Amino acid sequence: MVTPPDQRQDRTAPAAGARPATGAAASLEAVRRRNLGALLRYVHIHGATSRAELTGRLGLNRSTIGALTAELVAAGLVTEAVPAHNHGAGRPSLVVRPCSERVFAYAYSVEVDHLRSARVGLGGIVLDRRDLPRPPGTPLPDALEPLAELARGLRGDAPDDALCVGTGVAVAGVLRQADGTLAASPRVTGAVLQARLGGDRAPLVGDVADLAALAEYVRGAAMNLRNVIYLYGDASIGGGIIADGRQITGRGCEVGHMVVNPNGQPCWCGSRGCWETEVGEHALLRHAGRDGVTGRDGMTGRDGMTGRDAVLAVIDAAVRGDPTARTAVRHVADWLGFGVANLVNIVNPEAVLFGGTLRSLYLADVAQVHGRLDGMVLPACRERVRLRTPTFGDDAPLMGAAELTFERLLQDPLEATTGDAPARPC
Repeated sequence: MVTPPDQRQDRTAPAAGARPATGAAASLEAVRRRNLGALLRYVHIHGATSRAELTGRLGLNRSTIGALTAELVAAGLVTEAVPAHNHGAGRPSLVVRPCSERVFAYAYSVEVDHLRSARVGLGGIVLDRRDLPRPPGTPLPDALEPLAELARGLRGDAPDDALCVGTGVAVAGVLRQADGTLAASPRVTGAVLQARLGGDRAPLVGDVADLAALAEYVRGAAMNLRNVIYLYGDASIGGGIIADGRQITGRGCEVGHMVVNPNGQPCWCGSRGCWETEVGEHALLRHAGRDGVTGRDGMTGRDGMTGRDAVLAVIDAAVRGDPTARTAVRHVADWLGFGVANLVNIVNPEAVLFGGTLRSLYLADVAQVHGRLDGMVLPACRERVRLRTPTFGDDAPLMGAAELTFERLLQDPLEATTGDAPARPC
């Protein structure tokens, strides 16, 4: 289960080569490591922070903050310096910054239509990125070689003296076949990806929607919230749900297979009237008269076109006044609101985020979605929920893969940077 950082248990194993502590010494060592992780996590999420602010935010005294910072500086994880501009009286508080250029993670996102990759520095800074389109129908094993090509490019440009803390991969839960239908993705393990991507350590693997939710929870549109639903649309509909600060699935929540219309379209899963048959990209294209035919005005470009471009073409036509496209968007947006209303009544979140193609659909008819919530959601739930788009947009799964990878470092900075710490290329 992928659990958001502030709820994970701190690990307290001694650094490699250290003698195990016992009794009171073990308790003090555990506290010290926990405090090191808390300080590094704060700087990782919030960026450059003064010692004075760290003292207040972490509830530790100045001497403890100074000692912890010195350890992290010695480990090469942070730097500290006098602020460039200081207008106050007295000695300025030193500013602590994450070593973003030196400490990084590799992150990959394997989506239905895209392969994305990045080298992400501590602090969530994208240092390098490379993307490739993924042709519809490409089986997952065939997509791994282009992914390995992206990995080789990232590694070739990484500094020799940098510290790679690991690799994270977000994988879409379903694949589109050549005929436009969907098939369940084969199980993807870290060992399978390690064999193709190389490296000394198996990558950490998570679902696209789960990791996108994690990214937005840690440093995006859901930051400082405790209950969040992230909905991700491509060829199917997936979800990541955070309840009371804990991600409750860890394998992707198949919200797209919530039955909303028992007399509706058959779904590839074998059921009928699943939510994704009413709000997925095929539903929008079907209602717009563009499912399996060349689009009007040449906007879809080819027979049976699916994917983000086809969805955006319908939405663009609706904005420009095409009556069929406008009707299609309104119809699908209504079903989007219908499903969201059910989820809000169940989870009672503070926010619902729309990612992937659902972001464009939501923005195309915000009023229709809100109208469904106004009519269906319990008043107590409706009063607090906010509908939002992701801060990271299409990069949310990629950034979530990086956050998943950084977690080992943030739980115990000394263990992650001594002894068995992975050397480049990770």
